[in-house]
Amino acid sequence: MTATLSTDVTAGYRRLVSPVDHANVRARVEKALAAFLAQQRSLLASIDPALEPVADTIEAFVLGGGKRLRPAFAYWGYRGAGGVDRDEVTAAVAALELVQASALIHDDVMDASDTRRGEPAVHRRFAALHEAHQWEGDADSFGSGSAILLGDLCLTWSDELLRCSGLDVAALQRARPVFDLMRTEVIAGQYLDVHAQATADSSLRRASVVAKYKSAKYTVERPLLLGAAIADGAKEVGAAYSGYGLPLGEAFQLRDDILGVFGDPARTGKPAGDDLREGKRTYLVAVAIDAANPAGAAELRRGLGRLDLDGESVARLREIIVASGALARTEQRIATLTESALSALSAVDLSAGAAEMLTDLALAATRRSG
Repeated sequence: MTATLSTDVTAGYRRLVSPVDHANVRARVEKALAAFLAQQRSLLASIDPALEPVADTIEAFVLGGGKRLRPAFAYWGYRGAGGVDRDEVTAAVAALELVQASALIHDDVMDASDTRRGEPAVHRRFAALHEAHQWEGDADSFGSGSAILLGDLCLTWSDELLRCSGLDVAALQRARPVFDLMRTEVIAGQYLDVHAQATADSSLRRASVVAKYKSAKYTVERPLLLGAAIADGAKEVGAAYSGYGLPLGEAFQLRDDILGVFGDPARTGKPAGDDLREGKRTYLVAVAIDAANPAGAAELRRGLGRLDLDGESVARLREIIVASGALARTEQRIATLTESALSALSAVDLSAGAAEMLTDLALAATRRSG
């Protein structure tokens, strides 16, 4: 079952926005990232040639994929709050991609994931480098340690890119508190995710808190408020952005939860059912455990976090989730949250066609398959 948005919410929004607008912002963000990373490569090369794999890996990871949703939300948040298009702004919001890179690199270490976007995860790349050169010590430990440091480096560089983007001092002072709070929240959310796995907390309350801080606020609301802060937008614009961003961010995470269990590896770049092997206590899983019959709930609990789950076992756990009604319920919640987000945009007049752009982004974020 796939829930759909009511026609009264989406009417008038369908394909009003040219994909060229999104492509233009994305291209400018990637140009800013490429220029910044080239400068950082030169700095690392001046320190020691052994840092070349660090520069290579970060460039490949940051520039080699990603939807650039966070910079897009920030840019259109800025434009909607009355900001005038400037390259300094696209450079500033590009810093969000370095925060995202840091989170993903660290997440893969914590989850012991082998792949990201269909390629070896960063810690696996460095373990392979260790093995190829037959260095001393344990290859996996070297890989994990290296990935932690690369993630830290990306987080440090995110601050530097924002500061050196060319924004004036006043804009930076307005943006700084939003940027700092966002980074604190996402790290707090990451810890709560690890904590939920360790304590086997499968409650809906815990799943909602993790989703809110690990993804929802950091994916949509904070980028929007960052853009609004740069533009020195009115308070009512910020309120509308929160009314849009929080439910949409949660819907985005719920779509991720579904893809983590039911996604096509060719599209997600991760093995089928990887969230089950990692023992993720997501909203989808929490609903399934709550709604399944006792035998099904017990089987699902036993299977969560088992790294040796084979294809047949994953298929069985998927059957339990579907039979419990959790998949249908999660799809319905995505639709409800997205509808709530889109409705919030009508509470304020946004500049530069931003309402249409944000509607387009909302649908892209919640209906994706990878």
